[in-house]
Amino acid sequence: MFSFKKFLVIIFLLLSVVAIAQPPKGVHWSKDGNTFYQIEDNQIEQINLNERALKVVVTKEQLTPKGASTPLAIRNFFFSNYGSKVLIYTNSKKVWRYDTRGDYWCFDLNNHKLQQLGKGMPASSLMFAKFSPDDKKVAYVSNYNIYVEDLSTGKINALTKDGTRELINGTFDWAYEEEFFCRDGFRWSPDSKKIAFWQMNAKNTKDYLMIDNTDSIYPFTKPVVYPIAGQAPSPYKIGVVDISNAKKIWMNIPTDPVLQSYVPRMEWASNNTELILQHLNRKQNTSDLMLCNANTGNSKTIYEEKDSAWIDILPLWDEEYSYGGWDWLNGGKDFLWASEKDGWRHLYKVSRDGKNEILLTVGNYDVMKINAIDEKNNYVYFEASPQNATQKYLYRTTLDGKRNAERISPASQEGTHDYDVSPQAKFALHSFSNYYTPGASEWIALPSHAFINGNDVNAAVKEYAADKSKSNIEFFTIKTADNISMDAWMVKPSHFDSTKKYPVVFYVYTEPWGQNVKDEYGTSDNDLYQGNLADDGYIYISIDNRGTPVPKGREWRKCIYRKIGLINIRDQAMAAKEILKLPFVDTSRIAVWGWSGGGSATLNLMFQYPEIYKTGIAIAAVGNQLTYDNIYQERYMGLPQENKEDYIKGSPITYAKNLQGHLLYIHGTGDDNVHFNNAEMLLNELIKYNKQFQFMEYPNRTHSISEGEGTTLHLHTLYTNFLKQYCPPGAK
Repeated sequence: MFSFKKFLVIIFLLLSVVAIAQPPKGVHWSKDGNTFYQIEDNQIEQINLNERALKVVVTKEQLTPKGASTPLAIRNFFFSNYGSKVLIYTNSKKVWRYDTRGDYWCFDLNNHKLQQLGKGMPASSLMFAKFSPDDKKVAYVSNYNIYVEDLSTGKINALTKDGTRELINGTFDWAYEEEFFCRDGFRWSPDSKKIAFWQMNAKNTKDYLMIDNTDSIYPFTKPVVYPIAGQAPSPYKIGVVDISNAKKIWMNIPTDPVLQSYVPRMEWASNNTELILQHLNRKQNTSDLMLCNANTGNSKTIYEEKDSAWIDILPLWDEEYSYGGWDWLNGGKDFLWASEKDGWRHLYKVSRDGKNEILLTVGNYDVMKINAIDEKNNYVYFEASPQNATQKYLYRTTLDGKRNAERISPASQEGTHDYDVSPQAKFALHSFSNYYTPGASEWIALPSHAFINGNDVNAAVKEYAADKSKSNIEFFTIKTADNISMDAWMVKPSHFDSTKKYPVVFYVYTEPWGQNVKDEYGTSDNDLYQGNLADDGYIYISIDNRGTPVPKGREWRKCIYRKIGLINIRDQAMAAKEILKLPFVDTSRIAVWGWSGGGSATLNLMFQYPEIYKTGIAIAAVGNQLTYDNIYQERYMGLPQENKEDYIKGSPITYAKNLQGHLLYIHGTGDDNVHFNNAEMLLNELIKYNKQFQFMEYPNRTHSISEGEGTTLHLHTLYTNFLKQYCPPGAK
């Protein structure tokens, strides 16, 4: 047994690990859902939630390689299907966003043998290693090829040998990874005899050449396979390879030979003979679910959906599926699927042949996340917020569609709840905060939501309860002249005097990947500003316009189709006009800032509505929509071959000649996401019209502008000084 105090410490240690763990993050649950595992002091511990008992299952001594003096530094770990072995992920390196490349070791819990996998391969070159279902082998990707290693003999077999930077086996190109969350590109068959995988052919996809001017006397280029809007995506193939002889069967998936298409999801179809996959057309407005025969490659469509705008794939709104997964029910006879076809994102139970479906979540609300399926008790758990789009709660409903959803989150806790639910939905790690209550976490039992360390329900959360009256954040709804109502928050100055006038700083994102107005702790923080905006006398505001991924239904999110840079920008500007009517707002001191899509919005607001916004700080902005990747930009804007004028109308560069206020534009030259040519194109346009501005280039910094000694302090100082100079703080 262990003490309540120790129990709470474990929660926060676990959260710190979960927050950074890649690949996949989350609680490491046992199959029965009674136990979870965690890393502490380079050891793996097991905590039984029924008994509140802790024991060390793998010691640091056992994880110390022969001849080494220190144990492996555990980055992540994965138990085998039968629990007899554990994979240790260590020495990890970044691949674009996440450190998905590293070294793997296998520890056998029966004979205590520790062995390194992939011997002879370059250090930190293995990706997505995972046990075969029978616990006997491990498969992984290295240098664009797929390998299988026999754990008893150490023999390594290459299942593919043709992999290169432009012919990618078992993982993905930049665009698939960034926009579809596709990283792990292979799947074991349930019988451990075959592996299904993606192959991406980027040989005809153009490289973007990033120039490195600082790491050598002579500059050199770093090529990134990057298909921009209007370019065909890299063609894919879905293969099934027999691990005994490396023989491959390629799935026959119809595609447009010119436009191409996408397969963002693929899994074994709850058996050893079929795959199920989601096939999207180039515009991403038609989704076909297909069953493929793994032995012949023949395929058939079982379920089709169309949308006049676009179709969101599951990982776009539920990140738990970023590394795969398919929710099968009734022994593989049915599966769970989400659709917005009735105007809201709802869950359906669909028969294996796609001919029958049952709506499970009934009502005018969006499902925000699928948390767990408790098939034994006939429930699916999900997160939603029917009454307030800034909040999030846990609900459950029956898998037969015969009952209305019931709220599981306590009625007394208004705000944002997150749950990592165990298999069988017995327990969950529950996290809660709102704008005035710091985040707190606890282990609970479901469905009672009872705090499991006794009878005091939500004791850990109550311990962190805060006083609402002490917060200077206000949530409100703002209605514009266009009759559009939007959620917003406002932070007033610390010593606010309604008889005086204050400057306003708007924080924006505005595009389909960002919701700013959330009822959670820290929602109004501005980490770039040195000091405290409220203490210095600024009003700080953020507003969620139409087109942002707010749970207000399909029409709210998708009315922006082909209108990014127009609808979202007008909504923000019209809302700002309402703010400017407030008697305590100084209309001569109005600033706006944002990063990435928010940087693009900042530029558009400064250029399209110069009469409102006097100061702007745009970071890593897309200045020309035609430069951005095809998956993202075409999803929301259509194909430039058909409607290029929409791209032009929505791009800040089109309106640069209208700049009147003070603009600071910031970009990293090593940005693989929003490329540096956006900056140079925009600069040329501003120069053309003699528009004066300030520009800061960060050499070789990526989209995060975080690399290099002194970078963060320099960026924060630059941001703060510019804001104070051109939008001075304080009351007047």
